[in-house]
Parts: sequence; C-alpha cells; structure tokens
Amino acid sequence: MLKVLLLFLLLIAGVVLGPMIAGHQGYVLIQTDNWNIETSVTGMVIILILSLLVILGIEWLLRRIFRTGARTRGWFTGRKRRSARRQTQAALVKLAEGDHQQVEKLLSRNADHAEQPMINYLLAAEAAQQRGDEARANQHLERATELNDGDPLPVEITRVRIQLARNEDHAARHGIDRLLEIAPRHPEVLRLAEQAYIRTGAWSALLDILPAMEKVKLGDDNHRIALQQQAWLGLMNQAMADQGSDGLKRWWQNQSRKTRHETALQVAMADHLIVCDDHETAQQIVLDGLKRQYDERLVLLMPRLKSGNPEQLEKALRQQIKQHGATPLLHSTLGQLLMQHGEWEQASEAFRAALQQRPDAFDYAWLADTLDRQHKPAEAAEMRREGLLLTLKNNS
Repeated sequence: MLKVLLLFLLLIAGVVLGPMIAGHQGYVLIQTDNWNIETSVTGMVIILILSLLVILGIEWLLRRIFRTGARTRGWFTGRKRRSARRQTQAALVKLAEGDHQQVEKLLSRNADHAEQPMINYLLAAEAAQQRGDEARANQHLERATELNDGDPLPVEITRVRIQLARNEDHAARHGIDRLLEIAPRHPEVLRLAEQAYIRTGAWSALLDILPAMEKVKLGDDNHRIALQQQAWLGLMNQAMADQGSDGLKRWWQNQSRKTRHETALQVAMADHLIVCDDHETAQQIVLDGLKRQYDERLVLLMPRLKSGNPEQLEKALRQQIKQHGATPLLHSTLGQLLMQHGEWEQASEAFRAALQQRPDAFDYAWLADTLDRQHKPAEAAEMRREGLLLTLKNNS
C-alpha cells in the first residue's frame, strides 16, 4: 500500500513539475450552465490532491468515531460480565449462609451476562422457592427454560424439585416419569423419583427403580431394603383396601416364591390377614415361615391368631423350644396360647419358666390370672405386686 502511495505521489509530482519545468502549465476549462471554471493543469492537480486529503481525513475521523463506539459498547458489556461474575460468587457465599433472599437477588441481577445464565436463573428460582415466593420462582424458571440450549435435565430437575417443595406431588410424579425416560440412571432423578413415588403411593413404580438405584449406588443396602419393604406394604394395603382378604390372598399368590419367603413380608401379610379376620390363612403363613427360619416377629403374632386350631401353634412352639432353647419369648407365648383354651396349670408353668429367665410385667399379670383360675388368690396377689413394683421401677 505504501509503494502504491509513493508511486501516486511521484506521478502527481511529475504532472505538476513537468509543465513548470517545460514552461507550460497547461489549461483546464470546466464549463456548466451558469459557471465557467478556468485553471491550469497544476492548479487542478493541487485541487485533486487537497480533495483526496479531505476524503482521507473524513474517513479517518469516521473510523475513529465508530471504533470508539464499539470499544464503548465492549467496555459496558465487559463491565456487566465482570459484575455478574462477582455477584455470582457473592451469591454462593450467601447460599452457604442460608440467606436465600440475597442469593436470589444476586443471582438474578445481570444474570443474562453471566457465564452460564441458565444456571443462575435455576439457582435463583430455587432460592425464591425457599423463601416462599412462588411467583418469582416461576419467573426465573421460565427464563431458564427460554435460555435452555437443548438439554432438558437441569431445568426439569429443578422444576420437579420445586414442585415437591410445594407439595405438588402428582405434578412432580408426571415430571419424574418423563425424566426417567431421558435419564433412567441419573442419581438426582432417582432421588426425586423416590420422594415422588412414596408421596403418591406409586409402590410398583418405586419397586421398578430399585435396581437402577442399586447400580448407581444410591443409598446403602439397608435403605434400599427398607424402601422395598415399604413398597410391598403399600401394595398390600392397596390390595386389602380394594378387595379385602380375597384380594390380599390373590396378590400374595401372584408374588414370586422368593418374595413370599421374605420374613418381613410374611409378618406383614399375616398381620394384614388378622386385620381382615382371616386367621386360618394368617396362621398358615406364620407356621410356614417358622419352618423355614425362626423369627421372633412371627412368634409375637401367635397369641393374636384365633383359627380354632391352637394345637398346631402349640406344637410349633414346643418344636421351636427344642430347636432354639427355652427362651422367655417362647415360654411366654406358649403360656398365652394355653390360657386361650383354659389349660391354666400348664400356662402358669410356662409363665414361671419365662419369669425365671427375665422379669416382665405382662408375664406377672398373666401368671396372676392363671393362679386366680386355680384358686390361689394369695399367690396371684403376690405376682400382681411383683408386676406393679417392676412397672414402677421401669418408669422411674
């Protein structure tokens, strides 16, 4: 470019100086309707040079003006970005302090100029919800939806979390079902699904997500076992509420053998059947459970059973005593069963055997009742006194 300018200047110098040196400057006439402009070639060249310089000057001035405008806009934009960055950092500090009002205020201010505007709006929505401002939470959530770049997970997870905070459980359940189609093993989605399914009583759905929870190591084994049992109990309650004892038995038969052999479920099932006044089926479940594995929870159900066939229960208890020893629980339970069909002497012997191993207020009371039936009032009164003293001692 510099070379071209030098050549241009040399050319002009030649045009101007040539005629002067030769003694001939030439003649130029510009004629219009009203004007006649006469000048020499040298003067015309000078006018052209000056015009060119004026045009270059105007171009330089305009370029400086526009460049200044762009720099000014860039300065203002950069200032807002820096401000948004500082406010986001301050909001994180306030979040740790639990000041949700300041968190929302700092995150939403200049959020459009933040490094990740959508995240700012999502956090602001949760902060607004934490302080109970649902309108502001909705505004921030809608703005985050507008800024979403195609990944629905952050926005939808935040939406479900806010719905659960508002106790909009069925709306949250609908959102969770959609999220599980997109990300079936996402830890936060599974955690929210657990809450939504428990709140809405979606027990089958809760059982369906347990394998995924196990694969992503969400919660420990005890937690997942507790969830599984809670889901089974929920399904039992639903079956009992819909169709009573018959529906409950059909549901039980439709479960796998492994499920029916779960002791906790056997206890729950027997308890539900007792509530439904189906003592025969409940007794069968209790006896089948004890044949496979001894469990005190099954033994504790025995005194509540009124199947009309207590001999089977007594036989099972004596068998358990032979296998597992004369525990206080087994003797006490045997005594209660013997009381139900009037075998007072044998019942009193069973209660005495239980009390020899550990004192218990209930066993003292039952023993006193059997002694009354055997016409031993003095001894019965002594047992009641012992039971009362034990109760007072335990309460103190």
